[in-house]
Amino acid sequence: MSGGKVEKIAVIGGGPAGLMAAEVLSARGLPVHLYDAMPSVGRKFLLAGRGGLNLTHAEPFEPFASRFGARRAQVEPLLRDFGPQALRDWVHGLGIQTFVGSSGRVFPTDMKAAPLLRAWLHRLRGAGVQFHMRHRWRGWSGAGALRFATPSGELEVMPEATVLALGGASWSRLGSDGAWVPWLAARGVEVAPLAPANCGFDIGWTPYFAERFAGKPFKSVAISCSDARGRRFARKGEFVATATGIEGSLVYAASALLRDEIALQGSATLWLDLLPDRSAEQVRAAVLHPRGARSVASHLKSRLGLEGIKAAVLHEVLTRDEMHAPEKLAETLKALPLRLVAPRPIDEAISSAGGVRFEALDAHLMSTALPGLFCAGEMLDWEAPTGGYLLTASMASGVVAARGVLRWLERDERRS
Repeated sequence: MSGGKVEKIAVIGGGPAGLMAAEVLSARGLPVHLYDAMPSVGRKFLLAGRGGLNLTHAEPFEPFASRFGARRAQVEPLLRDFGPQALRDWVHGLGIQTFVGSSGRVFPTDMKAAPLLRAWLHRLRGAGVQFHMRHRWRGWSGAGALRFATPSGELEVMPEATVLALGGASWSRLGSDGAWVPWLAARGVEVAPLAPANCGFDIGWTPYFAERFAGKPFKSVAISCSDARGRRFARKGEFVATATGIEGSLVYAASALLRDEIALQGSATLWLDLLPDRSAEQVRAAVLHPRGARSVASHLKSRLGLEGIKAAVLHEVLTRDEMHAPEKLAETLKALPLRLVAPRPIDEAISSAGGVRFEALDAHLMSTALPGLFCAGEMLDWEAPTGGYLLTASMASGVVAARGVLRWLERDERRS
């Protein structure tokens, strides 16, 4: 063990928030030491970019900021310091161009994360950032030093300021395991329980449906839901059936409401419109049209184009008698109830909610209980939908935390 090695600034966590904090600080000529438990940095960033790196979203600032829901008041100031356009300009400064997709999402022109990360790390190393890989943070020593488990044994470091960017608790195999929660809580930093965000849900399909339709998409559908607190969600899109329930972009967009309702009530009901492009009157007329000797399945396919997973899911909620009751069948086609009983485990989620409460931090993301300690990224108590919002806010928080460090150090220098 080395005892109390003094460093100017320690950044713990090599994801986008930590790397951005290191960039802002090193650009001011400060010595920055970045520690990460994994063999290399940016692992979740790289995995998220496998299908095309969604950097941010091109919608106007007002709707962009609204995506942060209950934490908008706290996240919006971060975005005003480093928002969607600033992020795009920053990417262009690395020599990588971007484009806006049809959905408004912003991507690198080659869609890949690896070239961007390589260019970024090259710039950080050129600015003097020192990277310490396979250094797993273990909290503090009795003397207040940062403790790290390393391949060479335990290391203790006494920085003048620390930025924690440790992520939440999703995708733990990439380094975000939430192990930091008890260490911060024990030192008086208020932490909201971590919970899955942008996640799937369990329903409990019949064995037949699970075996035949797991992995199949529900396309051109709409969902709606509400909760006991009066929140409502309604949107058209698509999602996927899993062996245990549902997941996918449309479900992720409603996941915060559904997760909270399950926590409060024990279950949540999602209403599925299988034919959103047809009015209730049109669907009713088609179902009530005489079918002659045809089966119900043939009738629905002929009159409404309903087949495959959309036809099969009817049997998950309707009895045989109800399938032959035209009024009930027509009603269900436009509002099929899916009872969700649990969110999928947090480690499967795209991101996590909960974390260090903003009420435990000042406007510069410094802990009020532990002056000189700053927090950034997904470990903060906020959540956002997919679509570039998560990454933008994480990087913005890294910028704000780093600027907070600069203010903190300047104050100390004025005192000395």
